Amino acid sequence: MGKKRIVVICPGRGSYTRETSGYLKNYGTPAKDQINFMDEKRNTVGLPTISELDSQSFKTKIHMKGEHASTLIYACSLADFVSIDQSKFEIVAITGNSMGWYLALAFGGALKHEKAYSLIDTMGSMMKDTIIGGQIIYPITNDNWRVDEATKENIINKVEKAGAYISIYLGGYLVIGGAQKALDKLLKSLPQKDNYPFQLPYHAAYHTALLESVSEKAFTMLPEKIFQKPIIPLVDGRGYIWSPWATDSNDLWNYTLGHQVCKTYDFTMAINVAIKEFCPDKLVLLGPGNTLGGPIGQIITGQNWQDISCKKDFTNRQKTDPFLISLGIPGQRNLICHSYEKQTAST
Repeated sequence: MGKKRIVVICPGRGSYTRETSGYLKNYGTPAKDQINFMDEKRNTVGLPTISELDSQSFKTKIHMKGEHASTLIYACSLADFVSIDQSKFEIVAITGNSMGWYLALAFGGALKHEKAYSLIDTMGSMMKDTIIGGQIIYPITNDNWRVDEATKENIINKVEKAGAYISIYLGGYLVIGGAQKALDKLLKSLPQKDNYPFQLPYHAAYHTALLESVSEKAFTMLPEKIFQKPIIPLVDGRGYIWSPWATDSNDLWNYTLGHQVCKTYDFTMAINVAIKEFCPDKLVLLGPGNTLGGPIGQIITGQNWQDISCKKDFTNRQKTDPFLISLGIPGQRNLICHSYEKQTAST
């Protein structure tokens, strides 16, 4: 029997939470050398190491700050990525949400590990002193996980009127970016739905025009020469495919530090393209955590993919023969990871 085809999905900021504390302690062994490298780099500039952060009690004001969260998430996702049993699974494409694009570049071979660390650390630390704007998340689906077009249009109108932007199309959610003044208006004016609207802690107004100064600075700090052609196809935040054969590394540099920083990131489109163009047997979501599980389920539902047409279909399928496998869920890791990983996780 041949290998199963998988599309790997990389998480973004906000995926390392109180619930995922100790993730590297549990699953980090396969990436031990790379984590040691990161620890040394952070140690030399007086920052707490990745290993120290992972072993501490979770504190929002520490673990969710850009200069810590970005590299911590990279380390967790990297450990998961190298745990995938590639003798049984062929990785046909890689994509990610927001900061997950930087991880996709690393795992797809467009950046060597040291350069990927440099990119992720630089972008994560760019607003160390002052965060520019912020992000709010808001749901636009009904109880069956179908997008309510009238709600979506209404929210987009309110966002535009407030002078804010759609930052990310995230399955059944809109992530809204803007200056704090605009977000404060929206936090009061958007219809209350359960716990929403909700402002994401320590998140800047990424993927909006407010980040143009950050983009300009990034171009001066991160040279084009660190980028190369990927060895695995990558799907970006527009749904564009960067193939190993046709990629121009200069274009990849321009997109990553330009469009990707300042324009809307369409994660919904990225997943739709990855599913339709690569027809994987499974989607594999890297940890830490499973915060993208719901949005990915909503995107699959929106496509009626493999006859999954509502939330109930998705949850039933996940119980019997999951199409989406989240490595942040212990019971699902065993379906994808090396046998060594299985032993470590169970001891």
